[in-house]
Amino acid sequence: MGSLRFMFLLCLSAAAMSVVRSEDPYLFFTWNVTYGTISPLGVPQQAIFINGEFPGPNINSTTNNNIVINVHNNLDEPFLVTWNGIQHRKNSWQDGVLGTMCPIPPGTNYTYHFQVKDQIGSYIYYPTTAMHRAAGGFGGLRVNSRLLIPVPYADPEDDYTVLIGDWYSKSHTALRKFLDSGRSLGRPDGVLINGKSPKGDGKEEPLFTMKPGKTYKYRICNVGIKNSLNFRIQGHPMKLVEMEGSHTVQNTYESLDVHVGQCFGVLVTADQEPKDYYIVASTRFTKTVLTTKGIVRYTNGKGPASPDIPEAPVGWAWSLNQFRTFRWNLTASAARPNPQGSYHYGAINITRTIKLINSATKVDGKLRYAINGVSHVDPPTPVKLAEYYGVADKVFKYDTIPDDPPAEAVDKVTLAPNVLNMTFRNFIEIIFENHEKSIQSWHVDGYSFFAVSIEPGRWTPERRRNYNLLDAVSRHTIQVFPKSFAAILLTFDNAGMWNIRSELTERRYLGQELYASVLSPARSLRDEYNIPDNTLLCGIVKDLPKPPPYEI
Repeated sequence: MGSLRFMFLLCLSAAAMSVVRSEDPYLFFTWNVTYGTISPLGVPQQAIFINGEFPGPNINSTTNNNIVINVHNNLDEPFLVTWNGIQHRKNSWQDGVLGTMCPIPPGTNYTYHFQVKDQIGSYIYYPTTAMHRAAGGFGGLRVNSRLLIPVPYADPEDDYTVLIGDWYSKSHTALRKFLDSGRSLGRPDGVLINGKSPKGDGKEEPLFTMKPGKTYKYRICNVGIKNSLNFRIQGHPMKLVEMEGSHTVQNTYESLDVHVGQCFGVLVTADQEPKDYYIVASTRFTKTVLTTKGIVRYTNGKGPASPDIPEAPVGWAWSLNQFRTFRWNLTASAARPNPQGSYHYGAINITRTIKLINSATKVDGKLRYAINGVSHVDPPTPVKLAEYYGVADKVFKYDTIPDDPPAEAVDKVTLAPNVLNMTFRNFIEIIFENHEKSIQSWHVDGYSFFAVSIEPGRWTPERRRNYNLLDAVSRHTIQVFPKSFAAILLTFDNAGMWNIRSELTERRYLGQELYASVLSPARSLRDEYNIPDNTLLCGIVKDLPKPPPYEI
């Protein structure tokens, strides 16, 4: 009997162990956000530091890690950070935009808690309040693949984050005053690489070093606010292996156009003469080309970099053709989107088509940017909180823009919160149509989407014949060239309130964004997490009783 009882208890213990699984690892960070002084373009100016660093610290995580960041706002203004490309599954509460969160008041702190669930890749974070992104507060966020899941290339000797972006020598408060007064920002003053704009005289310390014969991974992200940039490394081709969370077909490039908000992961092998080489970033599609360069040094280097800088491409047709070479690596093992239980996204019926047309106009003599004739304004109560507390009708109206606006309708602009109702788990086609003469860059929070087409001209249903329905890269940001359109496909299967925005900060600040409300009819924890206990409350919900929590 004793042995039988022992075996019975052993079986119970094993059953319990099969049910109770250890939680995914936690990474804890404390960030002190302060002002500091920098002079990257030779002019002292105020910048935003995180723990005394500009750019901010790199977050190095692994798939499914829980990330906990206690942000102390020591600025004199409210502050928020968004995690560009992190999907926050079931958790738009942590998205860090003014439609989902109240900003962190000066002199206080807030703790973000989110999971990099089923993701890999190269991402960035940056401020979404005021014009803070123009002052810093940004940094790299990498999500490494778990050891059990192989990546489709050998481990590199080292892994470097390269943050490139245009830069203004005026303060973020001065730039904000320009926009508030109805003026555009104009062209930037320079380009930075990891917060620096080296003179290029060969006397600077190298930004990166490489051992001869070794291969390195460079994660290149455009953290600027306005300009697309071309990136290249003197004498070294780049093998593209990852793009915004997806392994790609490993084509080799002499240079890459990196549009605002986008990230690329490339492999570079140190197989040239041992000396210094320049990494170069220069503006694209601008009358005056701004260029900056930094040094990559071989550890056994014996000479300065050549003054012959590789030329950047000209015109946007080149950039469009490069986009067409990007392909999803269908054989790589990694977390990947699985719309409606099928990896064959091209075989799923589209249930709704939404055309979003961007425009620039003046309202009461002041510059505004709009989507389908509505220029978004953030109300004092975040739209997510208003919806959750059942007072949405007092804060905003749903569906103020049509899915298929007539072209002339976008010329008349109204200012209002712009929120679209989305049906949970529907497979949607979104068309970004650009009637303007400047390039656009669009981002969708909470999701990755299939970038199936970028083409000149205006979209019609017949254009679907040219969609890539097999191996379009799954990503979160897409550019739209002048007088062109871009088409994306995605399943709205992540319950919450999600921001769809221009990555061009001036345009977003002046209204070129909207929110997608994705409500689960079940109001279940299977679909969305409950509001966090530490959620900041503001506006009309500040003193309201908390709604009953979701249950399984």
